[in-house]
Amino acid sequence: MFFVLSKTVAFLLLPSNFLIVLGLVGVGLLMTRFRRAGLRLAIGSLVLLALLGFSPLGGFLAHTLESRFPPWDASRGAPDGIVVLGGGIASALSNDYDQPMLTSDGGRITAIAKLARTYPNARIVYANGDASLFPTGQTDAKYFYALTDSFGIARERVMVESRSRNTFENAVFSKEVAKPKPGERWLLVTSAQHMPRAIGCFREAGFPVEAYPAVWKTRLRGSWAFADTLGKGLYDLDLATHEWLGLIAYRLTGKTGALLPSP
Repeated sequence: MFFVLSKTVAFLLLPSNFLIVLGLVGVGLLMTRFRRAGLRLAIGSLVLLALLGFSPLGGFLAHTLESRFPPWDASRGAPDGIVVLGGGIASALSNDYDQPMLTSDGGRITAIAKLARTYPNARIVYANGDASLFPTGQTDAKYFYALTDSFGIARERVMVESRSRNTFENAVFSKEVAKPKPGERWLLVTSAQHMPRAIGCFREAGFPVEAYPAVWKTRLRGSWAFADTLGKGLYDLDLATHEWLGLIAYRLTGKTGALLPSP
């Protein structure tokens, strides 16, 4: 039930989707005796869509999350293993063209090339299953192996966890695959904006990891300028809202031990 709600209710609560639905409801009311209310609703949703889209709110919400965990400190020594969360491979495009295609979160994947070369004894776990509401049975495993092959990483170092559909399942099933031993140090590679929720889930699953943020989308000092385009502003706002909604939902359902996990 949680998975279904996360793909439906959460989708409708994203600012752009929510305001579009409100606007459509308003347009529908124009043809009823509630015409005045419909007109206000339609105009109000359009104005809010523009204000939120061009405002720096998305950047502010994103930077709050991205600045939560600092870049990993390599001076602490070599890790025993690395867990990289999926989301960096564009599955549909990769399937269409039969070659690996990266998303805007592709830094999660390319970070592996650097880490694997720097720490040749570290094991690697890639956690990503089919997270679609209507499963297709296809995962990123094939393309992840193709990428690690191109990076020169021996396949015996790489383990793929392909059952997880969300971040909490990433943590639970990664632990089953990695079988971390007491005293081992594992890195968790994911986007900086996603890191607080991911760390919270791994802690709740009893899998101690160290944060290795790999993708940032806001400036280091958080320069929150107005968006250049409405589409870009709404995209950034939706992305940040998705993470904040996830943090709230995961905290309420006990999948994390804190609303905003910290280092």
